Amino acid sequence: MSIARFWRETPRRYNLGGSKCTNCGTVYFPPRTVCPECTSHRQSIGKMVPFQLSGDGEVLSFTVVHEPAEGFEMQVPYVLALVKTREGPVLTGQVVDISTDEAGIGLKVHATFRKLREEGRAGVIHYGYKFAPTEELETAPVPRGPAAAARTEDVTARDRAPA
Repeated sequence: MSIARFWRETPRRYNLGGSKCTNCGTVYFPPRTVCPECTSHRQSIGKMVPFQLSGDGEVLSFTVVHEPAEGFEMQVPYVLALVKTREGPVLTGQVVDISTDEAGIGLKVHATFRKLREEGRAGVIHYGYKFAPTEELETAPVPRGPAAAARTEDVTARDRAPA
């Protein structure tokens, strides 16, 4: 991504600014100029308005990344999730401030702005949204996945073992 493009997209990146169709009420992120939900796309021309997403959401699905994309080598393993926002759009983002074992479907999260990467020798720092838990992890959903399954099997085996 060029620096110019990055700065042009600053309002959306730092504010979770999307758009909302005044015809049907559907919210989009990133913003759209035409609503694909309306029966005739022409109905929404000129009726899309800027909309600020709250950043609150819930994890729909997640994965633990062990083979990182360029620039994320120092963060592995990390959690990457699909987050359904309170307003409706589903965003993809990294979940921070938790261990990989604490991630789970249904985890309540909130968007937070963090450093994404540094670019080139000039060290231009790019920031963007990530997600952090909004509730105490003791009340968070039960983690799912291979590690969680292994822990469940271990507990079940212990319960059946003779004393």
